[in-house]
Amino acid sequence: MMQYLIILLDDTSTSYCHYDNDRRESKLIPIDVLKLGIRYAMTENLMIQFVYPDYDLPLEYKEVIETIDHSNIISSLCEDKSLVDEADVVIFHDWIGLDYFTFEVDKAYVLRTTKADLFDRYLSLKCALAKVARLNVVITDVDSFSEADFETYKKVLQSLSGHIEKMYVEGKSPQLNLLTDRMMLEEMNNCGAGDTNITLAPNGKFYVCAAFYYENEADSVGDLENGLDIKNKQLYKLEYAPICRHCDAYHCKRCVWLNRKLTLEVNTPSYEQCVMAHIERNASRELLNNIRKYGTFLPEQEDIKEIDYLDPFDKRDEW
Repeated sequence: MMQYLIILLDDTSTSYCHYDNDRRESKLIPIDVLKLGIRYAMTENLMIQFVYPDYDLPLEYKEVIETIDHSNIISSLCEDKSLVDEADVVIFHDWIGLDYFTFEVDKAYVLRTTKADLFDRYLSLKCALAKVARLNVVITDVDSFSEADFETYKKVLQSLSGHIEKMYVEGKSPQLNLLTDRMMLEEMNNCGAGDTNITLAPNGKFYVCAAFYYENEADSVGDLENGLDIKNKQLYKLEYAPICRHCDAYHCKRCVWLNRKLTLEVNTPSYEQCVMAHIERNASRELLNNIRKYGTFLPEQEDIKEIDYLDPFDKRDEW
C-alpha cells in the first residue's frame, strides 16, 4: 500500500541513496506540476517528502511547499542554510563536512560514501555518533565489493560496534543503521520503492524511485494525468521475493534499483547486497548480546539467532 510520495524539486536534487546524480543543469519542477503533485498526494492520502537541489528555491515554490505537511531531504551543502536548519534529513556527500557541521539531535543524517572512504575514515563516525540521534551510512559502490572487502567491512563494523556498546553502557542510545537497526526490528523494514513509496520527477512522471529516473527517463510508471501504472507491481512486494521473504536481515534496504542493475530482477538481490546485509546482521547480533551483558536491554526483542551463512541463496533448497 502506497504511503509516501517523494517529489524531486529539480533535476539536480540531492541523491539520498545508492544512486549517483551527476546532472549539473538545473531543471526546476514546473510550479503547476508541483501543485498537481501535492494535490495527488492529498487525494491518495500520501505523506510527502521533498528532495531539494543545492540552490535557494524561488519564494513562490516555498509558499506552495508550505501548503501541506511534509518532510525535507536536503544536502548539507545547500546554499539556503535556513532550509538546512529546517531539514528533516540532511545528506552528506563528503566526510570533511562531518568535522565542522553543527548537528542537531532531532534530525536524521545520511552519509553517502564509497567503500574506500568508509574503510579509511570510519573512525570519524565515532565522533559524529556522539552528536546525533541517528546516522545512516549509504555505500554507493556496493556492486564493487570483493571477498577481501567483505573481510575489511567486518572489521570496520566490529570497531564501530565496540564504540556503540560503550555509549549504550554510558546511558546513551545512538542509532547507526549498519548496526543498531537490526537489533530493534522483528520484521522486514526495507526501502519500499514501488510498494510503499513512489517518486514524482520534475517532468511530471512517476518513477519507482529517483534512481530509475536518473538512469533512464523513459522508465516511468505513470504520470499525474493518468495515475500510476506499475507493471507487475506484485514483484515489488516482499511476498513475491523468493529469497527475501525467508530472510531475517530485516534492516536490509533491499534496493530494487540495485536488484535490477545487478540481477536484472527487481525482486532478486545481488550477492554483494545480501552478504553485506548479513555481515551487518551478525555484527548487530554480537552488539545486542554484548549490551545485554550489562543488564536488561530491549527485553521485548527476541535474540538474533546464530546462522552459518552470509548469502541466503545458499539456503534456497531448505526454503
